[in-house]
This record gives sequence, C-alpha cells and structure tokens, in this order.
Amino acid sequence: MNNKVIDTRSVGLDVSLGLVKWLTGFENLHYGFWDGLDVCAGNSGPAQIAYTDRLFKLLPDKPCRILDIGGGAGETARKLIALGHQVEIVIPSAFLAGRCRENAPEAIIHEATFEEADVQGVFDVCLFSESYQYIPLDWGLSKCLTLLAAHGCIVISDCFRCESYAPDNVLSTVGGGHPILQFRDLLKSTPVSITHEEDVTTQVAPSVEIEQGLFNVVGYAGQRIDGALEYKRPCLRRVIHWVLRRFMNDRKWARLDQRFNQQTRNAEVFAAKNTYLMMVLERV
Repeated sequence: MNNKVIDTRSVGLDVSLGLVKWLTGFENLHYGFWDGLDVCAGNSGPAQIAYTDRLFKLLPDKPCRILDIGGGAGETARKLIALGHQVEIVIPSAFLAGRCRENAPEAIIHEATFEEADVQGVFDVCLFSESYQYIPLDWGLSKCLTLLAAHGCIVISDCFRCESYAPDNVLSTVGGGHPILQFRDLLKSTPVSITHEEDVTTQVAPSVEIEQGLFNVVGYAGQRIDGALEYKRPCLRRVIHWVLRRFMNDRKWARLDQRFNQQTRNAEVFAAKNTYLMMVLERV
C-alpha cells in the first residue's frame, strides 16, 4: 500500500511559480509597485521590477553581507549577488529552497525557519521582503540584533493589519501580517531607530486586483461549463455538484465562490484593512 501523502503546498507553489514565470519571466512571489503603471496583467512584470528597485534603494550603496530571511524562490538573492553582495537565505520550504539553489547558486541556503536556523553573523543587512509577517513577532527583531554588525540595519518591506482589520467568520479578508499597533509597541521596546519609513499601501494594492482578475477568469470558465452541463447534461451536473458539496461545507463553498466569482478582494478593501510599509531600522 502506498501511504505517501501528496505535498499540496509544494504542488501549489510549483503551479504558482510556473504561472508567475510564464506571465513575468521571473519567479517573484511579491507584490508589484504600480505607481505610474496601468493596472493590467501585462504590467505585472514591470510592477515587480519597480518594487525590487524601490526595495534595493533601502540597502547600503556598497557591497555588503545580506541575510535574506524568507527568500522566496531566490530571485531577489540572485539580483543582490549580481550587484556584488554576499547573500545567505533562510527558507523553511524544501521546495522553495530547491528553487533558491537553482536561481541563486552562489547563495548559502539555510533550509529552516528563522527561529531554528543556525545562522552565523555578522551581517550588514537583515532583509524581510514580505516575510516578516510569517515570523513570530517576539522573534524577528530580537534575533536580527544578535546577527547584525555594529552599524547594520534591518530592512522590512511587508504588510501589516490596520486597526480596522477584522477577519470574517465565513469569507476571507484580503491582506494580513502582524497588527500594526503591536508592531509599533514592539519598536518602542526594541533598541532600534527608524531611519526610513514609507507607506506604499496604495502603490502595491493593485496587485490584489491582478490576482483576483486571474481567479475571475477561471471562475467565468467554470460558470460557462456549469451552464452548458445544466442545459445538456443535467444529471451529470447534479452528480458533480453533489460530489463537490460532499467535500465542502458551507464556509468552504462560500469562500470558493468569493475567490472565483466575486471582486471583494480588491485594492480598495486591501488599502482599508492593511498598511504596507517599507522601512529601515538601525540599532541604537
């Protein structure tokens, strides 16, 4: 008997990366920066390049040693290495660690969570590019401070939950991250100073609509197929619906409908519920 469990996360990441690479030419897993760009799928690549350019402006202007925490598929590390930086990546996913080794072979890869990674300092920069939200709030900054050089810095580019962020009991709420007020309180009690802070919420929010548009295309195709079955194969349609409902409760069904057939996950809702910050912290 084959008792192997399908790694659905790896499958999902593989499919997502394949789609992103087909659309943009790169395996980037981050938001785009849409300032001055028309919001359409064709501009996803330029928007992600603009995001990376904006992020790199926060880094020192000379080659340095960078710890890329949660380095995705290694695209950011590859670009950093091309600029002359030395890069180590911390990534807990075995699948993404494999992509990092492929995309950034010169980087040192730590396949572990940041909390468990055996990383040896000293680094000039600890970089969180949309990964800070996945690190326990009481771990991220404190561990970085044990790894930083005397004049090193922590760069955070990520989403935070506004006070108005309230998860729905049924439908999903776009965005996420640590509560912004808790993060602000943490900064007050941590020996760091904010040397740069920029709110780019409105500039990154359109990325949500690009993703939603893709799901809507799939949803529209599903509706057309469902309509054709209702007209020509009603018995088969009833069987398919019965099977789907056997595996989905009302909450999952509502979320599936939201994801594929609605536009509730949009830029306006994202901006109302979240704050996206690009910031630099230096030890004091």
